[in-house]
Amino acid sequence: MDIDFVVTWVDMNDPEWKQSFAKAKGLIDNSKNQYSEARFRDYGFLKYWFRGVEKFAPWVRNVYFVTCGQKPEWLDTSNPKLKLISHKDYIPERFLPTFNSSIIELYLHRIPGISDRFVYFNDDFYLTSPTPPTRFFAENGLPQDIAAFRFNSGMSLWSKLLENNIRIINERFDKKEILRRDRDKWFSPEYGSKSRLTRLLSAYGKFITLVVPHNAQPYLKSSFEEVWDYAGDKLLEVSAHQFRHESDYTQELFRAWQICRSWFEPYNTYKDTKMFPLMVKPWQAVKAIREQKYKLVCINDSVHIRNYEKVMTELRDAFESILPEKSSFEL
Repeated sequence: MDIDFVVTWVDMNDPEWKQSFAKAKGLIDNSKNQYSEARFRDYGFLKYWFRGVEKFAPWVRNVYFVTCGQKPEWLDTSNPKLKLISHKDYIPERFLPTFNSSIIELYLHRIPGISDRFVYFNDDFYLTSPTPPTRFFAENGLPQDIAAFRFNSGMSLWSKLLENNIRIINERFDKKEILRRDRDKWFSPEYGSKSRLTRLLSAYGKFITLVVPHNAQPYLKSSFEEVWDYAGDKLLEVSAHQFRHESDYTQELFRAWQICRSWFEPYNTYKDTKMFPLMVKPWQAVKAIREQKYKLVCINDSVHIRNYEKVMTELRDAFESILPEKSSFEL
């Protein structure tokens, strides 16, 4: 079973990127719009992402490193597992440049050579303890995932995008039929308390937003292809948005599609992964990394982090404590 990793990254200190961003947005100061510094800044932890992959998931076939044509100076591009991918390699040229992560993610299945099974990472998701292939894909080759509902009552842009996703899901799938067909998967005891809302709303005729674990996500390339076959006109229409827009769709559409197609096995992803918003839980993140409490951690940045330099130093030291050796991805 070939499994690839895909990770997206941007160097916001690159002068060419800054110039391109400013031209597209019409603003030089990124902090004055929703695309604040925290959305793009890199605090030098990317090497720990690669170290974690090599140490804790050596079984991965290829790592597809997706950027707008950038690469860190320390990256060893001769590593046979590393595939440098520019946006222009898989996103139609007429939609470039783009600063919209949703658009970058809609086309992942078009990355040249990518396996039918891949795991998508943002660059703030880190492997911090040994992680077997079965953490992402079951023995039968299906993604490991959690099928559960959650309320999406927020007014944020992200909430609106999730609503857009679920609208397509409700157009295509009959909720009652799917819950009847896959009852064991939707009501698995594996989910624990996460299944309460699903049970409560089992009689309701439409899908509501699914639980969205903020971690590395396993995908089948065929899921992307099916969604594009069904709703390609809608996806093409939003692809022109260089920045996030309230009519966009996200990669969660493909995940929900997989679940509705029964292309998954029940797995409570919350039991071995954790997101740490650094604005409120920086020291818990440091502790979790040092103690290797989870297989995956997400270090969620914010412009409102107090004692930013101290927090970053403590996190760097924590990563060094578990990943001190250079990986073969480093020069």
